[in-house]
Amino acid sequence: MPPLPHSQLLRGKIQLVEPRLAAVAQTFWTHPRVAELYPEFLFLVHTMIRGSVPMMQAAAAEARRRPDDPVAGPLAAYYEHHAREEMHHDDWLLDDLEALGHRREDVLARLPSPTVAALVGAQYYWIHHVHPAAFLAYLAVLEGNPPEVEQLEDIRRRAGLPEAAFRTLVKHAHLDPRHRDDLNDTLDALALTPALHGLLGVAAFFTVERVAEAMEEILARFGV
Repeated sequence: MPPLPHSQLLRGKIQLVEPRLAAVAQTFWTHPRVAELYPEFLFLVHTMIRGSVPMMQAAAAEARRRPDDPVAGPLAAYYEHHAREEMHHDDWLLDDLEALGHRREDVLARLPSPTVAALVGAQYYWIHHVHPAAFLAYLAVLEGNPPEVEQLEDIRRRAGLPEAAFRTLVKHAHLDPRHRDDLNDTLDALALTPALHGLLGVAAFFTVERVAEAMEEILARFGV
C-alpha cells in the first residue's frame, strides 16, 4: 500500500484535535448574541491576519538561508508567492469593522489577546529556530477548512448585520479553496522527513488549540 500524501497525513493530525474547535465554533455562531460577538471575532481574525504576511516573509527569508536543504527552495518560492496573495487582507477586515461602526484607529490601538501573541510568537520561534516548514501547519489550519458562502449568509441574516461587514469572510470563502489546494500541492511535492512531519504535527496541534482558546475567551466575556 503506497504511503499517504503529506497533505493527507497533516490533515489527519489536524482532525485529531479539531473537535474542540468545532464545538467552540458551533457555540459561537449559533449564540443568540452573535451580532455582538461578531465584531469581536473580526478583531480576533485581524490580530492574526495582520501577522500573516510578515510571518510568510520571515519564513521565506529563513528558507533562503538554507541553500543545502532540499525542502527550503520550494518552501521559499511558495511563501513568497502566497505572501503576495495575502497582502492587505488585514485592511479588508478594518473596512468590515468600520461598516459596524468601529474606527480603524481604535481597532489598531486595541491590545490583542496574549493567546494570539503566543500563537504568532510560536510561529516565529519554529521558523527561525527549528525549520520554516512549520508555518505550513499554521496555514493548513487557517485555510484548510474554508466556510461556505451560504453559511456566512445565514449567520449574517440571523445577526441582522450589513453585507459590508462580511466582505472579508465571503472573499475568503471564494479564495481559500484554491489556497488550500495550492498548499496541499506544495506539501505533497516536498521531500519531508519524519522529523519535519513531527514538527508539522506539533505546530498544527498548537494552532488549533490556541485558535479555540481565543474564541473561548470571547465567549467568556459574554458570559458563555
